[in-house]
Amino acid sequence: MYKYTCLNPIAAVGLNNLDDNYKRTEDFASADAVFVRSAKMDELTPGPSLLAVARAGAGVNNIPHAEYAKKGIVVFNTPGANANGVKELVLAAMLLASRDIVGGIEWVKDNVSDAAINKSAEKAKKAFAGTEIQGKRLGVIGLGAIGQKVANAAVSLGMEVLGYDPYLSVDAAWNLSRAVKHCKNVEDIYRACDFITIHVPALDSTKGMINAEAIALMKTGVIIINAARDALVNEQDMLAALESGKVRKYVSDFPNATTAGKKGCIVIPHLGASTEEAEDNCAVMAVKEMRDYLENGNIVNSVNYPACSLGPVRTAGRVAICHKNEANMIGRFTSILGNAKVNIDAIANKSRGDFAYTLIDTDSAVPADVVAALEKSEAVIRVRVIK
Repeated sequence: MYKYTCLNPIAAVGLNNLDDNYKRTEDFASADAVFVRSAKMDELTPGPSLLAVARAGAGVNNIPHAEYAKKGIVVFNTPGANANGVKELVLAAMLLASRDIVGGIEWVKDNVSDAAINKSAEKAKKAFAGTEIQGKRLGVIGLGAIGQKVANAAVSLGMEVLGYDPYLSVDAAWNLSRAVKHCKNVEDIYRACDFITIHVPALDSTKGMINAEAIALMKTGVIIINAARDALVNEQDMLAALESGKVRKYVSDFPNATTAGKKGCIVIPHLGASTEEAEDNCAVMAVKEMRDYLENGNIVNSVNYPACSLGPVRTAGRVAICHKNEANMIGRFTSILGNAKVNIDAIANKSRGDFAYTLIDTDSAVPADVVAALEKSEAVIRVRVIK
């Protein structure tokens, strides 16, 4: 029996996939598994039983995943599950920024008492005229699950699309339209594009990447869209660029005191993934990842441990080991099992930065004293008997 808790509302379509082996608890300290969306976990103290956290969404800035790795707590996210919802918001952002739709709607509200509003509108509408996006050049920075969809959709809308991603995977490349031009330098995006949309994680290398220096390279009148992370943009530099006219519009999905209500800013209340479909997809994916880890020991879409799988458990025993990424760890594990006459059927071992993960299938159940020996092995963080 596994105890789980939800720090935010998680769609029932996902939680309904938990069977009778799972019991919900409101006590975070006693939970084996945690499902979360936006709740801040930095100030929460995990109990000794916590095995994994599943974030129903892509970003994990609200989870201290590096610290959790040191405790053998695997943190999952759900990349791609909300990609279509964010893509659609980015398309809407381009239209809102290129045509003053919001201003026009507000004019109608302000003139609702005008009996001849239909005639007045014909005179007033010139103030809200804009430009079309067809034929314009869009730069997509980051070609992951969301960036791919944005790029492909923009091609379908008749835009010329340039993409930049130094870590573009083969799978991601296959999913891109052949019409998307891949740039090797982000500066090429800055110099060439009428619209720029950002889809990268908030890392030390990306925080504040859209700053005065980057903006100086851009075309006058560029429109910048940020539906990824507010930390990616130096917003003081952005306000200065809007004031000078260098940037035409800045669309952000992250409201804060810096940009809310400011000239040239269209600020949306973090609606990127706020669709019924996205929330359902994230919940289903989070539960699937969690169950596969708890029941089989497999890791898929973790942000602090490597992907590692031996498929469903089909042998008499399976042991999962979280450990530091050091030399000869496999040798230590196999020696301990071999000395105890426990025959190994299969091993999967993967590393990621300072941490590694090993799955071992055995032809017989692993005795408690052998598990204890594995736990005492140098550099081992956590040992879990799956079967």
